[in-house]
Amino acid sequence: MKREYIKPFAWGMAVGSVVLLIVIFSAGWVVTSSSAKANAQKISTDAVLDRLTPISVAQFMEDPDRDARLKELKELDYWKRGEYVQKAGWATMPGETKADRNVANECARRLVELKK
Repeated sequence: MKREYIKPFAWGMAVGSVVLLIVIFSAGWVVTSSSAKANAQKISTDAVLDRLTPISVAQFMEDPDRDARLKELKELDYWKRGEYVQKAGWATMPGETKADRNVANECARRLVELKK
């Protein structure tokens, strides 16, 4: 290789490697530990909600006054519904003393979507 081509070649390699790194990281082809941890946290939270929310809905169905309470729930603002479910005790799992806020919010969302 001629000496006059070495400097542009080196600059091309440097710029190309920087562009390649930008593309790789922005496209998500490389998983960092923080993104893997965030993804695992989201997956585990979703899995817990998928398992516990049906229990919460079933506890609502056991309520003898469920029709009136469902009507009350639907009349509330969406951001107050989870708290209503918590206070009603439907989001408190058997054997637990405290309701989970995320389960209560998801239960409220599913209850509002009930066709009754």
